[in-house]
Amino acid sequence: MAAIELLAPAGNLEKAKTAIRYGADAVYIGGQQFSLRSRASNFNLDQIAELCQFAHEHGSAVHVTVNIIPHPDDFNGLEEYLDALDEAGIDAIISASPAIISRALKMEDRHFEVHVSTQRSILNEKAVQFWKNLGVDRVVLGRETPMEAIEEICSKKIVPIEAFIHGGMCISFSGRCVLSNHMTNRDANRGGCAQSCRWKYTLYDGDEAISDPDTMFSMSSRDLQAADQIEKMIHAGVASLKIEGRMKSDYYLAVVVGAYRRLIDEIEKNGTVSDEFVAKIVRELNRAENRPTGPGFYHGLPDENVQLYRKHDETVTQEYIGLVLEPDKPGYLKVQVKNHFATNTPAELFGPGIAPYPYTITEILDQEGNVLEVCNHPMDIVYLKWEGPSIAGSMIRKQRI
Repeated sequence: MAAIELLAPAGNLEKAKTAIRYGADAVYIGGQQFSLRSRASNFNLDQIAELCQFAHEHGSAVHVTVNIIPHPDDFNGLEEYLDALDEAGIDAIISASPAIISRALKMEDRHFEVHVSTQRSILNEKAVQFWKNLGVDRVVLGRETPMEAIEEICSKKIVPIEAFIHGGMCISFSGRCVLSNHMTNRDANRGGCAQSCRWKYTLYDGDEAISDPDTMFSMSSRDLQAADQIEKMIHAGVASLKIEGRMKSDYYLAVVVGAYRRLIDEIEKNGTVSDEFVAKIVRELNRAENRPTGPGFYHGLPDENVQLYRKHDETVTQEYIGLVLEPDKPGYLKVQVKNHFATNTPAELFGPGIAPYPYTITEILDQEGNVLEVCNHPMDIVYLKWEGPSIAGSMIRKQRI
């Protein structure tokens, strides 16, 4: 069984390092030019070079999104930027623009691969073959591709295939919505999507409002969660499993990347995975979510149960309570406080290579050795009595009782 790439998003340098430490084989990031997600803390060239060095030292790769849909003035400096990315040591660019892709493919002594973005809505083998004929190295399938089509495309072995397994879904064909442009003059294909589909609307029949004010209409999709499809994808020959979410937190990345890492490793070790193991992974993935999730198109054409047309909440939890720092006190964890907790709090620790490990916080000390009953100041440094497994970069969260 060929090893499969787990590809994680990162909105800044520290998040990228977190994703790699928790098991990502590659990360994708945005530069400060020619990239969508304009609100992300996109990387400058020095940061890209630093990340490439870190990633390569850890056996991981760096993909850079050059996925803006350009207007005429947006091409200024493109060649210089591609040269600079190559010099920084990146492993691939991801692009949706035929013009950008063409220019990248024509570069002399290019060291990075060229991947076609999901924004091209590639859903069938003929479209994959078209891009292969142009010389691209990988195709990222549209998030609307059903599992049967993925299996058929991969069976042709035309070019390595990348498919989404987790994260936000577009209510339109990926990358082709202009609702944000129309309503806010923010271009979704140039990094400014206002996510107008997630707004709450009043429905009218003529001049009469017919929607309940308490259940106003929206048209967004549930976020994708495809843990039960990973075994199929691996056996089909998908080259890369992609997680969406360059705007997400370190905690989100640690939970999601770590969970899929354990799932992929289990399948690659045994050739299959039990329903019980998948259910455990799903429970873990749910610890990072603040929106309802669904299977996207992988169980067939989504019905109303996979959409969010009615009342729904986007919750923010305070379960993540501490980041483990380099230890310097035997028998204790050195922890940076993230959210409120107290002694006798049922907690669990998880980290790179460490599955969630339950314990109860029995003793808290401040940096002077004074006993604390409560921690309620984020960024404080404290010590927790501890005898279990841990490494720097592990995270502590409250147990769900």
